[in-house]
Amino acid sequence: MEKMLLKSTTRHVRIFTADVIEDELIFAPNSLTIDLDPDNEFLWNAEAEGKIYELFTQLVSERDGKDLDDYELRKIGSEIEGMIKQLLQKGILSYNPDCRVMNYSMGLPKTTEKL
Repeated sequence: MEKMLLKSTTRHVRIFTADVIEDELIFAPNSLTIDLDPDNEFLWNAEAEGKIYELFTQLVSERDGKDLDDYELRKIGSEIEGMIKQLLQKGILSYNPDCRVMNYSMGLPKTTEKL
């Protein structure tokens, strides 16, 4: 019996039990692939991306030997969402003003200016 590709989708993080080969997701039961901010809601820099990928690697390593099921994927996605919010609050990450829809999903931008 062939296994199905598992995925976890949050607002800003998609995680798949797959490898990307020639721009296609190919089922790989022992591999995880992350699609970060698929709607381009944020302006990413090397520091912010590095922190996210470092956390992703750590979270995957902590689960080494465990079954990669829907629950574990959702936990990883939720923790990464939390890190995105922290980066935004610290000013390491910012909203993309050219995003298709500005909904401030992680809270209103912080500003020192009076409105």
